[in-house]
Amino acid sequence: MTTSAIPAKSPAGTGGVPVAGPEAVDGAPQLTERLNGLDRLVRLGAGRLDGPLLTEADTLLDRAGQRLRLSGEHTVITLAGGTGSGKSSLFNAICGLELSPTGVRRPMTSKAHACVWGLDGAGPLLDWLDVDKRHRYARASALDLERADASLQGLVLIDLPDHDSIQAMHRAEVDRFVAIADLLVWVVDPQKYADAALHRNYIVPFARHAGVTLIVLNQVDRLQPAEVDDCVADLRRLLEAEGLASPRIVTTSAVSEEGVAGFRDVLVDTVAARRARSERLTADVDKLAERFTEFRGATEPPKAVDEGRRVELVQSLTDAAGAPAVAEAMESAYELRAADFVGWPVSALITRLRSDPLRRMRLTELRDELRGAFTGPIGAQQGDVDTALQNVTDGVVAELPDPWARSVRGAARSHAAELPEALGIALKDALPTFNQVPRWWWLVKTWQYFLVLVSVLGIAWIGLLVAYGLFGDGDAPSGLVGDAGLIPYVAILVVCTLGMGALTASACRNMVALQSARHGERMEEHMREHITEVADEKVLTPIAAELEAYARFRTDVEAVRAT
Repeated sequence: MTTSAIPAKSPAGTGGVPVAGPEAVDGAPQLTERLNGLDRLVRLGAGRLDGPLLTEADTLLDRAGQRLRLSGEHTVITLAGGTGSGKSSLFNAICGLELSPTGVRRPMTSKAHACVWGLDGAGPLLDWLDVDKRHRYARASALDLERADASLQGLVLIDLPDHDSIQAMHRAEVDRFVAIADLLVWVVDPQKYADAALHRNYIVPFARHAGVTLIVLNQVDRLQPAEVDDCVADLRRLLEAEGLASPRIVTTSAVSEEGVAGFRDVLVDTVAARRARSERLTADVDKLAERFTEFRGATEPPKAVDEGRRVELVQSLTDAAGAPAVAEAMESAYELRAADFVGWPVSALITRLRSDPLRRMRLTELRDELRGAFTGPIGAQQGDVDTALQNVTDGVVAELPDPWARSVRGAARSHAAELPEALGIALKDALPTFNQVPRWWWLVKTWQYFLVLVSVLGIAWIGLLVAYGLFGDGDAPSGLVGDAGLIPYVAILVVCTLGMGALTASACRNMVALQSARHGERMEEHMREHITEVADEKVLTPIAAELEAYARFRTDVEAVRAT
């Protein structure tokens, strides 16, 4: 039998989700789809789920992408164990040569040693495994080997340092290979198979990897046959208690070739099946999928905020922005402006004679005051806005997992600082202009001034009749000026025109009051429409987007979980 050193080759491409088709994944056509689903989970979980979980998933995606682009003809099997378990002796027995040092001094193995059956494609794989070039060995071509060795074609067998070594670098080496090996072989001996360090640090954390884990009870030559059975039974009980379902246990003895025959058969079957690579990655994905499942609620999430809470939100924002008060102010402005058109000019003259400058100031400046009130962040109270945002998400997040509930609440508040100013602008844009006047106001104003003119002419007529009667020179007057008997009739005409003007003003005030109420309602509805647009853009749309992301997350979790 011969060995040769494996020359270093350029490493394969690294990083990312595998892009190979399902046929490239050893008999597991769904693995690539599950990895792609895991990649989507990582992207959806960014900023929402725990950082360590996402980091672990991202690391797995990177590792899986690299492993699937490397040789699928080789199966990476690691021999790991504690001090004195005999794993190096077992490694040498399988290889047929003394490649890994053994002896009484501990630890003997300080660096990983690799023996490869079949050179094609092994170089980049060993570079990725980061096996020191001085510790790489290759069995010669299968054509020159004995039949037993030919059956191991494609095996990459790695002897690791002791997992319980006092050297931290040795333990780190074990941890690194345990995370990337296709098949994990734990070598234990009858005295230390219940070692707490092994079970606490490796067996329990990798309990879901039972399909790619093999337990080798070595040094059984030191036991009687009955003791071997008892030892295996106790070891199996211990492994099952720690969550390793249906553990595979093989007994070996490196002192003779027959003592490793059973273990060699397992290696032959594993290499021939060429499924260890995909089974290992599948087990890794299963483990992570279980952790992601914790953040997938059992209840189907809503697609958006329901109509009831949407209406409640708009109403709360409307109240926070002070829209009802603005609408009431606009009613007053409407009535004040109408008074200039439909009011009785005589009453207006009397009011002016009493000198009330604030009235005119209020009317002319009200529009500018209302518009100026909503140009900054004081358009709405931040506390009222925050309360509205809290209330709108309470019902939506009730059945969501905590991380997603926080993300939905965060989405609702994503524009919280902008909302007061946005609401103020919405009210400002909703304010009407005062340039448009109903036509009937002009008609009433014309009529009122006509009545005033008639009243003034009537009073002047009475004055002429009185003056002529007192100071007339006796000349024959005309009938309309010289006949003092007309005074009562003209006075009645003046009183009627004045009364008609007052009645017209009173009737119009009632009509204006009704119209101002409708005007205020229309104004409030107009402002509500603008506020609804702000609520949709700043609150409801972000919430809906977050709920959609959660729905995609639930779908991807199902895609990643084992079927």
